[in-house]
Amino acid sequence: MKVIVDRNLCIGAASCVAIAPNTFRLDEENKAVVVDIKATDKDTLIAAAQSCPTLAITVIDDDGTQIYP
Repeated sequence: MKVIVDRNLCIGAASCVAIAPNTFRLDEENKAVVVDIKATDKDTLIAAAQSCPTLAITVIDDDGTQIYP
């Protein structure tokens, strides 16, 4: 699985951090970054992506299929 944060869309709402704090954190520019994708299960990763108000988080399955958005 792959998780991509579009830094141009991220507004630093931190909803992803609240849902998956072991996977996401905010950097010095207040933008979300992925720190450890394996620290969170698939359903929680998708929930974190869905919580983003700007759809800045893309989740891609192991076979390359985009799961969200």
